[in-house]
Amino acid sequence: MGSSGSRLGQSVHSQFLPEEQAEVDRLFDALSSEKSSAASPRSFSLKALKSHIGEALPPEMVARLYDGMRGVDLTKPAKGPSESVSQEQFTVSMSHLLKGSSREKSFMILKMISATDGPMKAREVQKFTEDLVGSLVHVLSHRQELRGWAQKGAPGPPPRVQALAVQLLSEVKFADGEKLLGPEQLDYDCDPAVIEDWVFRAHLVATFLSVVIHRGFGLHWPLDLSTLVPERQVDQGQKFESVLDLLSVIYVNSHLPREQQHRWHLLFSSELHGHSFAQLCGRVPHQGPSVLLLEDLDGHVFGGFASCSWEIKPQFQGDNRCFLFSISPSMAVYTSTGYNNHYMYLNHGQQTIPNGLGMGGQHHYFGLWVDVDFGKGHSKAKPTCTTYSSPQLSAHEDFRFEKMEVWAVGDASHSKLANSHKSILDADPEARALLEISGRSRHSEGYRQAPDQE
Repeated sequence: MGSSGSRLGQSVHSQFLPEEQAEVDRLFDALSSEKSSAASPRSFSLKALKSHIGEALPPEMVARLYDGMRGVDLTKPAKGPSESVSQEQFTVSMSHLLKGSSREKSFMILKMISATDGPMKAREVQKFTEDLVGSLVHVLSHRQELRGWAQKGAPGPPPRVQALAVQLLSEVKFADGEKLLGPEQLDYDCDPAVIEDWVFRAHLVATFLSVVIHRGFGLHWPLDLSTLVPERQVDQGQKFESVLDLLSVIYVNSHLPREQQHRWHLLFSSELHGHSFAQLCGRVPHQGPSVLLLEDLDGHVFGGFASCSWEIKPQFQGDNRCFLFSISPSMAVYTSTGYNNHYMYLNHGQQTIPNGLGMGGQHHYFGLWVDVDFGKGHSKAKPTCTTYSSPQLSAHEDFRFEKMEVWAVGDASHSKLANSHKSILDADPEARALLEISGRSRHSEGYRQAPDQE
């Protein structure tokens, strides 16, 4: 970049498409309309920014954005934050936040956290992260873009805002290579290099910031939210409250293969379909990749991603794209270790091997297990699950649960089935499951028309 303000402004302008730059200019005109004077360069105040954004963002995030923008110094040597935000400062800031590299985004984040140059404490980064996560929920709710999901809890920072903030902060790596994993490290210093590395690796930070800017300012150029917030589909308009809220869906969805991120379709819910392993077996197999969730009686929420269709058979199935995860009391994802291929297991009607649904570990010692005696399960890991290196996910090793959900992710295979010739067993999942459980063959299966090849 050049040493003069005008050269900097010109270089920043080039990062926007012409129509985007025109909207940024119109936005600045609206913000600075109350300060039009030939005697001084146009600028806008915090009051003007708050008035323009209104209820779209929380006041603390509006103040952070304003402080970040006026902290951009276009002169050398730096003279500190200006009294208001000029057009060049606004353009530079919007360019960095929306189009910038990890270095440019981290530069703005530093300005949004603290007005002083130099290292800041990790607890300051923690507060910024909580504000960012809370602002994402706030603006998506305000713009009515929750796509069927809901944010649970009373006003104020809910536990899952804090849980996701903690998870994002776990990606902070200090100069000595140590990660921010506990409250004892909140007094550690974070210099600009640490923040830049964090923004580069914790991609959700930049994504959340971009959404907050786009939707907070009401920008009109396209922003595809479909891979951030999947569309929630429940059959026949049934009213159903998931154990997942908006943030936990966003977190799990961010770890799915991209082609599975845009839609979640409910296959099974113990609340809607009953506490029945037969119903589970009737509704879940042959439906493509899926996410399963449990909430134990102690309030721990956890589950797994099945990368392939479930099948009822006495062998392990799946591949190394499968993973286990925790949502509450903490958020974490546990991926394949490569130690074995015990990714998925679903079986019933056997006398010598376990009957139930499992992910990871081995027979009688699964990382996640749902017993055929529905409502019982276990999560065994001493010290960790061999398949996923996951810890014990439930509050107790052997647990009980009342809430279980399974969601097909991506293009729901039920739409493909709708175009095929269905038998009566396809229409009645419990009948199909009972037939498979009994070990009897489905005689009509061999006479079906072969499905279209994709």
